[in-house]
Amino acid sequence: MGIWTTYRLRLARKRWRLRAFRKRRELTPVVSRINAVRPNHLLLFSTVRNEKIRLPYFLRYYRDLGINHFFFVDNDSDDGTREYLAEQADVSLWRAKASYKRARFGVDWLNWLLMRHGHGHWTMVVDPDEFFVYPFCDTRPLRALTDWLDASSIKSFSAMLLDMYPKGPVSAQPYREGQDPFEIANWFDSGNYTMAKNPSYGNLWIQGGARSRVFFADNPERAPALNKVPLVKWHRDYAYVSSTHMLLPRGLNLVYDEWGGEKASGCLLHAKFIDTLATKTAEELRRKEHFANSHEYRAYQEGLLASPDLWCKWSEKYINWRQLEILGLMSKGNWA
Repeated sequence: MGIWTTYRLRLARKRWRLRAFRKRRELTPVVSRINAVRPNHLLLFSTVRNEKIRLPYFLRYYRDLGINHFFFVDNDSDDGTREYLAEQADVSLWRAKASYKRARFGVDWLNWLLMRHGHGHWTMVVDPDEFFVYPFCDTRPLRALTDWLDASSIKSFSAMLLDMYPKGPVSAQPYREGQDPFEIANWFDSGNYTMAKNPSYGNLWIQGGARSRVFFADNPERAPALNKVPLVKWHRDYAYVSSTHMLLPRGLNLVYDEWGGEKASGCLLHAKFIDTLATKTAEELRRKEHFANSHEYRAYQEGLLASPDLWCKWSEKYINWRQLEILGLMSKGNWA
C-alpha cells in the first residue's frame, strides 16, 4: 500500500470520527447504566427500530454467550421497543429521532458510542436479527475466544453473514415473541458464494447465498454483502466505514490468511426470513431510510408477492458450528 493510499485512509478515518462526534447531538439518553461497566466487560452495540418481538431472545442469546452490557440506539420506535429496553438492568439506551439514512444507516451513532464507551473493551456490533456463532461456542464462552485473541495479539474477528430460512413459504409459520427464530428458519445455502478482495480497504467482499439466489437472481452483483467484522478490541481511534463490512485502520480488515492456511472466523446466523419480514419490508419502503433507495427491500417486496420458498434441494439444515466449519463457512484456525 503506497504512501498516498495510507494518507488518504488516515484522512478518511479522521473524517468518519469527526462525523460521529457531530452526530452525537442526535442522540438523547433514555437510561444510562454505564457506571456498571467494568474494564473487562464484553460489550454489545446495536441500532434498533420496532424490534420488540425479537429482543427477548436476542438479549437472552447474547447474555448466555457472555455479553456483560448492551448499548442500544433506538431510532424512534413506536412498538414498545424503547420501553422494553429501558427496563433491562444491563442496557444503556439512547433515542435518535433523526434520519437513519443521514447517520450513514446508524454507523455514525454507533461510532460515537464506541468511541465514548467501547475503548479498551472487546465489542460486538450486530443487528437484532444476527446471532454470532464461533468455534467451540457450544462449550466455550465468548470470554474464552477474546482471551485467546488477546493472547494472540489479534484485534478483530470476522464472521460471514449466513442467511437462514424455513422450508416452505417465509410467512407460513408465525414467530412468537421470545421464540428462538431458528426453530423456524433452520436451513441455509452451503454454497453459491463469491469472494473478492477490496483493494482499498483490504477486506474480503462476499456475496451469494439465498438472498442472491432468490431475490437478486437477475442482478447478483447487487446482492447484499455478507462479510462482517463484528468483534473488535476497540480503540477510540477506530471507525466503522460501512456497517460492519469494513473499518479503519485498514489492518483490522485483514481477518484472513493470504499465505495459505486459515485464520479463525465465525458466522452470523441471519434470522431475517421469518414471517415478520413482510411487515418490516412495508415499513422500510415507506420510510425510505435504507441504502440505495431501499433497493434491497424493494427486491424483498417483489419476491414476497409470490410467497417464495427459499428452500431448494441444495439447502442444508443447521446442526452446529462444526457443520459450518466442515462446509468451509467458518474456521477454528489455530485455536485448539
